[in-house]
Amino acid sequence: MRYCPECGGELKYISATKRYVCKSCGLSLTPQELIEARRQLRPTFESEEEQRRKERKEYLKWWLGKKK
Repeated sequence: MRYCPECGGELKYISATKRYVCKSCGLSLTPQELIEARRQLRPTFESEEEQRRKERKEYLKWWLGKKK
């Protein structure tokens, strides 16, 4: 059984349109869109060093950007 990435409701496959439709919220997704939505919701695990490097890069970008 598949679950909606938006509300967690049950998805029903409609073979005529080849789409999954949520019974709760009405969201309609192709199988590929469903895979992409689930991939985006999956948590990413970064090491502490990667996280610090990302924060430094974002800070530097902010610091060098326009200041009003």
